[in-house]
Amino acid sequence: MSNFETGNIRNVAMIAHSGAGKTSLVEAMLFSSGMTDRLGNVQDGTTVTDFEPEEIDRKITITSSLAFCDWNKYRINLIDTPGFINFIEDTKGCLRVVDGAVILVSAISGVKAETEKVWKYACEYEIPRIVFINKMDKDTANFERALDEIQRSFETEPIPLQIPIGSGESFSGIIDLVHMKAFTLNSNKITKGEIPAELSAETDKYRKKLIEKIAESDDALLEKYLEGNELTQDEIVAGIKEGSLSRKYIPVSCGAATKNIGTTNLMDTILLCLPSPVEMATIAPIRGKNPKDNAEILRKPSDTEPLSAYVFKTIADPYAGKLSLFRVYSGVLKADSNVYNSTADTKERIGQVFYLQGKKHVPVQTLGAGEIAVVAKLKETNTGDTLSDDAKPIILEKVTFANPIISYAIAPKSKGDEEKVSVALHKVLEEDPTLRFSRDEEAKEMLISGMGQVHIEVMLERLKRRFGVEIEMKTPKIPYRETIRGSATVQGKYKKQSGGKGQYGDCHITIEPLPRGAGFEFVDKIVGGAIPRQYIPAVEKGIIEAMHEGVVAGYQTVDLRVTLFDGSYHTVDSSEMAFKIAGSMAIKKAVQEAKPALLEPIMKTEITIPEESLGAIIGDLNSKRGKVQGVEPQAGGNQKINALVPMAEMLTYANQLHSLTSGRGLYSMEFSHYEEVPAHLAQKIVAEKQEKEKHA
Repeated sequence: MSNFETGNIRNVAMIAHSGAGKTSLVEAMLFSSGMTDRLGNVQDGTTVTDFEPEEIDRKITITSSLAFCDWNKYRINLIDTPGFINFIEDTKGCLRVVDGAVILVSAISGVKAETEKVWKYACEYEIPRIVFINKMDKDTANFERALDEIQRSFETEPIPLQIPIGSGESFSGIIDLVHMKAFTLNSNKITKGEIPAELSAETDKYRKKLIEKIAESDDALLEKYLEGNELTQDEIVAGIKEGSLSRKYIPVSCGAATKNIGTTNLMDTILLCLPSPVEMATIAPIRGKNPKDNAEILRKPSDTEPLSAYVFKTIADPYAGKLSLFRVYSGVLKADSNVYNSTADTKERIGQVFYLQGKKHVPVQTLGAGEIAVVAKLKETNTGDTLSDDAKPIILEKVTFANPIISYAIAPKSKGDEEKVSVALHKVLEEDPTLRFSRDEEAKEMLISGMGQVHIEVMLERLKRRFGVEIEMKTPKIPYRETIRGSATVQGKYKKQSGGKGQYGDCHITIEPLPRGAGFEFVDKIVGGAIPRQYIPAVEKGIIEAMHEGVVAGYQTVDLRVTLFDGSYHTVDSSEMAFKIAGSMAIKKAVQEAKPALLEPIMKTEITIPEESLGAIIGDLNSKRGKVQGVEPQAGGNQKINALVPMAEMLTYANQLHSLTSGRGLYSMEFSHYEEVPAHLAQKIVAEKQEKEKHA
């Protein structure tokens, strides 16, 4: 048996933009429920869920973390998620395993772009939500304005279950519209009492709206209401729950997390309005596939069902090893047992199992359906894997994360640390599915790709702290190419005499351009033995090696045909090496005479933005030498721009797009083709390259 009845569990994600107060609200909930004995503070770095040094330094949530509180005999599992745009994919991964979400909206700044993004993620998973309007104690806080923004941004009607008593400095508590009681702060304690007389008219207005909304959702209730009969308390409570679970409207709570006002009311609202794992299964059934025949399987959130658990996050802990965070969807998972990883087709040994309270591990022996926990040192299990009963395997659907949008070249600060860097990177890549590592053999660089500059900087800070690896970050090299626009015929002759056997190789070649993307052709037109057959491959090899190293600016030469048509040799002094050098000399001379040009990679780019940003983005693309190919309308009033843009202009585009669209823009790009660099830019690139080589 599990520790909690599945119907008495609430799995809840706290979601919003960075700075809305998610971590402070979790802290207040833990304190109010008696799980902690003091109220931590983000500014002081003393909160339960923001415990990584990078989070404490930056004062933002960087990685999702777990906590739990027990309230009125219910277990509320909380996931404090990032709201900063670079880390928001982590939030998406966590929304996969919750049954409800609390969306924080600041009473000062309202709904921001990141909040809209996580709202859409919650829509994808069909998760019921409630809104908590936070920071009612701050200057310029405005409850009505926040409600208007919620309606406009989420296209869902907000229905307050609580309203504030005052705002800014005068904010002193909240009025509960469900039970018609006031909760006010007196001497650092919340006391329950009657509604102040001066607020009775406003309270009645909001209460009437709530009752009308409940009545509208049920024909029998509507008839009763229209006949002038009051709804019973049970009918009101049942109507609020039904409306929330069906997402006909979004219930709204309010308060001030840092002053711990409205926190206990929010926890009551979570129990009322957000579903248990049992209720969630009626909204979004637990579906999976049989790995043997791909047939669909349905599971019930019950301890008597076969085991199915989904690993939604991995943490690379330098002391505890790899930590796998998971949710049990059905069946029972026990410590010191064996399970089957149906995704990787391998068995895993489960050792100790823990609940997580921030960084604190709380041991547990048995986990039932709906519970969330962590296990250490699974060998083959990664984020997105399903753990199941090997007799009745199932694979639950994985989260698809966005592709990285920005890349940087990295190198260890200390020579000889390459192996150490590689091992540490592998561990961090296991932890973060939005990071990618690759090697650019041409540029001889290690590349790390992520969701933004801050994302990569934080990852490098973590590598240094956890694994003692120091890494430098720089903009990656652009893979330019060299080519020719004209033809040339030249002789390449290598003759060396230094006593004893000499070196002699002589070849005549013609070069001419090929269409873009055609590559390289070598044509052998030697007749009459002008060059012996055994030396012709050496000429070709010398040409290819010289082209690979580049002639004008050190970039690979492409898209040309070389015709070898004449030459001469010496019966004693000729060798493969001599003809290889002769070929290299010939191609270098020929390219210089054949109107050399520089090519740059052009990226096929898709940019999705709000309609109001269209003009600014197109103007910016034009300034980047981009060519807009078309604009397509998208759902939600967005526009998708298809454009071809030089790679050199797109290396730090993530930061620019975020700035131009207030964080509402998304983009992806892939290589399309090469095009000639404008002459004035080509001269600058060649000069910079030569300057670097001079000082190398």
